[in-house]
Amino acid sequence: MTAEANPPVDHHHVEVGPHQDEPHQGGLNNRLNSLRAAVLGANDGIVSTASIVVGVAGATGDRTSILIAGVAGLAAGALSMAAGEYVSVSTQRDSELALLEKERRELAEDPEDELAELAGIYRDKGLDEKLALEVARQLTEHDALGAHAEAELGIDPDDITSPWNAALASMLSFTLGAILPLLTITLVGDSARVLVTVGSVAVALALTGWASAALGYGAARRAVLRNVLGGLLAMLVTYGIGSVLGTQVG
Repeated sequence: MTAEANPPVDHHHVEVGPHQDEPHQGGLNNRLNSLRAAVLGANDGIVSTASIVVGVAGATGDRTSILIAGVAGLAAGALSMAAGEYVSVSTQRDSELALLEKERRELAEDPEDELAELAGIYRDKGLDEKLALEVARQLTEHDALGAHAEAELGIDPDDITSPWNAALASMLSFTLGAILPLLTITLVGDSARVLVTVGSVAVALALTGWASAALGYGAARRAVLRNVLGGLLAMLVTYGIGSVLGTQVG
């Protein structure tokens, strides 16, 4: 009996396997940075505003007082998120621009040393000496600053984050998150407003937790539990404080 011959290998054909949807590192980093600002903004909007209105509801049943406190919390939180994100991203941007300018100067003053440094990086990643030098040379000829900035600094010169965009995204995501508990507690009747608000907030936090896990390739169950339990704890604490203070002041 003759053994079945092995099928010929087509070296020019690359089969798309189960990893086709995995993102490259650069795209993933950008995606996670945008996701971080949006999810943090929405979660903060939901949790902080819900905690404020639930706390006030624990102290008083006056709908106007609850609404005023909620709107004030929404405005303060949205502006605070925007300012904090602007400062944070501006600091990161300034640092990246300074590093890029330093790299640009080194490339102009000592290109051979920079080429050797880039080749050394690829050699350390597993390429042999000759191939590492050839890769470094070709990348440098194509885009010297881009190649060196990405390999040495982990920075894409064409994708420096805008602090204004980050601030606006944080402010909008916070506002959208805050609207849910604010509307719920002011529109629902007195007897059920706290329970309905807590329930709607729990659902919203579960959704944002699931979305963050799905888009960030993380564990959905852990993200959902973390979001929901944290929000419930915050509302429980503020409701207790409001109930105690409302009783004492009243």
